[in-house]
Amino acid sequence: MNSVIRKSVLAGLAGLSLAGSAAGCAPAETPAAEAAPAASATGVPGSAAAGGGSTAYKDGTYSADGNYVSPNGTETVGVELTLAGGTVSGVQITPHPSNPNTKKFQGEFAGGIQDQIVGKKLDAISVSKVAGSSLTSGGFNEAVAKIKTQAS
Repeated sequence: MNSVIRKSVLAGLAGLSLAGSAAGCAPAETPAAEAAPAASATGVPGSAAAGGGSTAYKDGTYSADGNYVSPNGTETVGVELTLAGGTVSGVQITPHPSNPNTKKFQGEFAGGIQDQIVGKKLDAISVSKVAGSSLTSGGFNEAVAKIKTQAS
């Protein structure tokens, strides 16, 4: 029985070794896959539908509210962006919480969004999760779409 267990353990280790070798190849491909979204973001795919090429945005400060649905119902988050040369140079989030959970997540979102968007082209901005808050991102992205219209 000991030899059966030993063979099982060795077979398992061999399988893990093979899996580890295969996984070792993945990091070489991952950066190229991650680079593709950045390249397409600088190609401004969203603005091509709006008339081709890149959209010229007027410098200034713009604000809009965005809505999203949370387990507590529809929530709203205020977004103010400052643009310079089509690039975000500043961001201010105004939380509009309807309950303590929303207040917590919108506050965390507000604390982490600057690092993710300041210095990026407006057309390249689309966030999915910031500082643990994923639902607030939907309202933020909706507000950014409204700001793009205002700044065009």
